[in-house]
Amino acid sequence: MLESLLKNWRDLLNMKNLEKKAHAYALKNAIAYKGKAQIGSVLSALFHEGLKKEDVKKFIIDINKIVSEVNKLSLKEQEKEFEKLKKEVDEREEREGLPELPNANKGVVMRFAPSPSGPLHIGHAATGSISALYVKKYGGLYYVRIEDTNPENIYLKAYKMIEEESKWLWGKKTKIIIQSDRMKLYYKYAEKLIKKKSAYVCTCSAEKFKEFAELKETCPCRNNELKENLYRWKKMLDKGGYGEGDAVLRFKSDMKHPNPAMRDFPLARINESKHPRQRKKYRVWPLMNLAVTVDDMEMKISHAIRAREHRDNAERQKMIFKVLGKKYPWTAFLGRYIFTDLAISATKMRQAIEKGEYSGWDDPGLPTIAALKKKGYKPYSFWGISVRSGLSGSDKILDKKQYFELLDYFNKHPEEVIL
Repeated sequence: MLESLLKNWRDLLNMKNLEKKAHAYALKNAIAYKGKAQIGSVLSALFHEGLKKEDVKKFIIDINKIVSEVNKLSLKEQEKEFEKLKKEVDEREEREGLPELPNANKGVVMRFAPSPSGPLHIGHAATGSISALYVKKYGGLYYVRIEDTNPENIYLKAYKMIEEESKWLWGKKTKIIIQSDRMKLYYKYAEKLIKKKSAYVCTCSAEKFKEFAELKETCPCRNNELKENLYRWKKMLDKGGYGEGDAVLRFKSDMKHPNPAMRDFPLARINESKHPRQRKKYRVWPLMNLAVTVDDMEMKISHAIRAREHRDNAERQKMIFKVLGKKYPWTAFLGRYIFTDLAISATKMRQAIEKGEYSGWDDPGLPTIAALKKKGYKPYSFWGISVRSGLSGSDKILDKKQYFELLDYFNKHPEEVIL
């Protein structure tokens, strides 16, 4: 009983201290940005102070209320309140503009890779803009690479929409690349890896290979001779050869790697589904780690900014770069944008449109670029949000109201978008 009371008392003290710090950081952030604090920035500061990510759910409602109350104050009131609480905050300077990238003075080559499951939405704008803006800042090339090597869940009209919206958001010089147009290139690299004895064709079932991986043991296919692997690769490509699920091309990494996800990961598999664009032209499709690696090498990507959940993929791709003797791009990982009351899944939006819940992709109720462009938002309004978030690896948690307050602000104040 006493232990439980002491724990509740400590939690209460921690919450009071957290509230004070959240209030101070919300005021500091609001003053730096013309009166509007952002929940993501406040959370980032609190993480720096020691807030644990597992405790966010416990405190997020209270922190949201604090940010909302601060944003109701005038700028003068915020400054007056901050004077009382400024001793609570770490005196780190508020950053203006994008953080500098290493080795970027001679220009950068960067990319953004949406899937054609639907057109672009606010999530794409937030993550894609950061790389596009670095290209504007330093000069260079910006690729929008449409990743369509999974024949399923492709919306045919998305190709044209993504191209048009990308050029509207990031400029006419944005280069559009479609992965399914580059299949022979992926095959060429797959064969190159086989010949280097760094890839092999595995005919073990998925369940059996999983057992080998869990036991840190090699499967029998791993020791096949080069001639056998080349024969099996041709059999994968042959329409009269292996069927779906019968064979997969694997990278020969390390079956004793401490991270199970790194153990002889797959590079290509057979999928005989009809591709909306390529029809039945191909039956062997590269998986993400092969296609992304090949494209990054061929396009000479210098800097890659990607979602934090791709850390394992980045490690896999780095292995392939090393085998092929290529320099891996400088890489940063971003936290996700988590909207508490807004669904931004292109697939779910498409299903809702098909059910007649929305009139189309530019329906004012949808968070798509098509809808927001129609409402009068300009590209720089989306850029402002990306610049403000910078290269933070923390998740940005915000609701619809907070997002649109920021979007409205930058739409009215393009001069505040400092690169």
